[in-house]
This record gives sequence, structure tokens and C-alpha cells, in this order.
Amino acid sequence: GGSYGGAVQLAAAAVDHRIDALVPMATWNDLAHSLAPNNALGAGGVPGAFKWQWTDGFYLVGESRPLLEPSLDPSRINSLTCLHFATGFCDTVRTLNSGALPPASTARLLAYARGVSPASYLARVTAPTLLVQGQADTLFNLDEATATYRALKAHGAETRMIWQSWGHSGGVTGPGTGELDLARGDLESSYVGRRVLAWFDRHLRRNRGTGPGPEFAYYRDWIADPDHTYATADRLPALNRTLYLSGDGTLVTNPRQIVRGSRSYANQPLSTSHSESSLAALTGLPDPAPHDTEGTYLGWTSAPLERALDVVGAPRATLRVHSPAAEQAQRSTDAADRLVLFAKLYDVAPDGTQSLVHRLIAPVRVPDATRPFTVALPGIVHRYQPGHRLRFVIAASDDAYFGNRGIKPVTVTAAPGDAGTLRLPAVGD
Repeated sequence: GGSYGGAVQLAAAAVDHRIDALVPMATWNDLAHSLAPNNALGAGGVPGAFKWQWTDGFYLVGESRPLLEPSLDPSRINSLTCLHFATGFCDTVRTLNSGALPPASTARLLAYARGVSPASYLARVTAPTLLVQGQADTLFNLDEATATYRALKAHGAETRMIWQSWGHSGGVTGPGTGELDLARGDLESSYVGRRVLAWFDRHLRRNRGTGPGPEFAYYRDWIADPDHTYATADRLPALNRTLYLSGDGTLVTNPRQIVRGSRSYANQPLSTSHSESSLAALTGLPDPAPHDTEGTYLGWTSAPLERALDVVGAPRATLRVHSPAAEQAQRSTDAADRLVLFAKLYDVAPDGTQSLVHRLIAPVRVPDATRPFTVALPGIVHRYQPGHRLRFVIAASDDAYFGNRGIKPVTVTAAPGDAGTLRLPAVGD
């Protein structure tokens, strides 16, 4: 089952150990992270930026059901102020839309969202689990499955993970050639489908002659042959390549190449960066290309690559910013007053056009603007071709998310021995 159907499997297996095997697809680990992601590591109880387009879109669809379907059983209506959801979820959505995150409301929001998430009960899930997550998914991205995978492995549950091509952001055209298409039910003719059948053969039919399959598999969109699009590994790739954020706006491979310098940006009252229109893929509506507005972001660009670079996993960036306005604002007890920024990694072609892999970005509500912090970028599977360049960007806003309250100019300074870093999980080196 996918999305909600994936979470239902995990919830059922946590309370009913008669369940023999699971295949959750495109589902969440922690709804607090899904709805208001904070990709700053160690942020703890500091919620992130509200993913308003996805959240409000699904909320409005759900709330409209009793109005659009008069035949719906009236007993399924919760209340006049929360028609079709649990009261706790409606309260959570209202808190997020208020733009304010005072301590008591924040604590209730986090407790509810995590309480209805697999993260709160995975320790009780022992059934063998094959996790399938989509690379094209800005709602429940690869990091959600990775967190679930690690939690299940930590207590000894038999677990495997596949990163397929499509997810909630996959569009209305359906999966690509050779990919599992649930509408067609082509289990025998797709890699993921065959893995699902083998998983159930092993754990439902008790056929121990069928192996569990590779520990980790991932779809590669740069491979044309549909019979060879998946690669496998016995573990998740490590962060094994480091680039440095030089003061002149370049990404350099050697710390001795770092140039001393400072650069600044400032947010505007309205959003000035665009990553995606979250529901465009599901509705078939056009979506403008990702872009940023001059003066409201900083970017660091590498030299052209001499050979292909395959990145599989979640890059990490370590940053130090200077923002007196943010330092002043974070004295507030309202977490919404803290500095918000959005980190992302572009692929820049030789002609200067840039693409944002699956439109994925990392929203960050900085826990403490006086200290360095590390950002986990979204997991990706992407080949940066020879001649292409990597461009790491931090932007002041994104129109798919709530951003900063008030104007908070930001300066980033670099010097030899003191510069930010970008670490990549590269494969094939």
C-alpha cells in the first residue's frame, strides 16, 4: 500500500504480530517533519517551515468530501469546525496556518503529529518490511523511508529499501517504462514488482529458497535500458566527498583554494524563490521552473566536472551565518521568530541552464543563529554529467512554504580554515 496505505500497514503491525510481511510505499516517518520540515540537524523541538501547499491542499480536499458527496454517511462527520478529520489534525493545521509557534501550541503540534506517525511505534514493528519510496516526492521524500529503515534495522527487524522513480510528485503521466505501475498491476514485469512478489514468497509462503534481495536498491534515470535502471548496494552510501564554500561564491575541492570574502542577502515581505507548485504534478497543471531572485539568496558554484558524478543519498552542508536581526528575534519564546532559510543543490548545464533535482529543497529554521549548524539536504539519486557544475544555494524564502517573520538580512563569511562545507554521498569513485 502507498502513502496512507503504507502508514496503516506499519500501525497495524505494531499492534498485531500475526502480520507476516509489509511493503509500505511512499509513506511518512514523522508527520511533524512532513508538514513542517526542519532540516537542521539536532533542531530538537524547533519546528521547521510550514509546507502549506501540500498540507492545505489535502486538508481542503478532505474537508470538502461531505459537501461534494451528499450520500456520505453523516455519522462520519466529526464536527462543524472539523468535518472529515480527527480534531487533533484540524488543530494542527490551524496552528501551522496561524504563522505563530508559541511554546504550548508547538508542544501540542509536535506531540500530535509524532503520535500519529510510524516514528512513535516502529519499535513495536517486527514484521519483515520492504520499504519502497519515490525519488520524485516532495511530500514524503526519501529521508522519511531512510529514517524508518534505520529505526527498523536498529531493533533487528528484517528490512530492505528500494528508491523507485515516482512518488507523490510523479505527475499524471504515470511511472516510466519498466517501473511498477500500481494502476496496471504489472508486478511480474517491473523490478519493484518482482521484489514485492519475492518478499511475499519468502515471508508469506515461507519459501526460504527465495532470498530477501539486496539491502538497498535505487533507480537511475540516466540509464536508458529499463532492464538495468536499478543499482544495488549492501549499505547506504557514505558522505565521502567534501566541497568548500569559498568567499568568492565558488565551490572548491581543496581547502587551500578558499578565498576570503563576505556576501549577503535579505528576504522580502513576499516570497522571492520558487521550487514547486506542490499540487501541480497531481493536477497536470504547468509549474514554472525553479528560480531565485537576485539579492535574496547566495550561491556557490563548482568548476565544470571532468567526469560524471553520481550522488546517491542526502548531502549535508555546514554553515555559519551572521544576522543581528535573527539573533535579536530568537530571544522571543515564539519559534516562528527564528531565522528561516532554504538550502538546495542545482545541476548547472554548460549553457548555464540549471535544474533542481525533483524540485527538492531543505527548509531550515535555524536553532541558534550565533552558532554553526548542519543542514541535511533531501536524499537524491542524480548523475551530474561531465561539463556540468554543482550550485549550492541558500535562499531567504520559497513560495511553497511559510518563511521569515520580519526582515532578517544574512551575511556569510569565509576565510582559509573557516568556511562552510558541502559533503556528498558519491558512488562509483
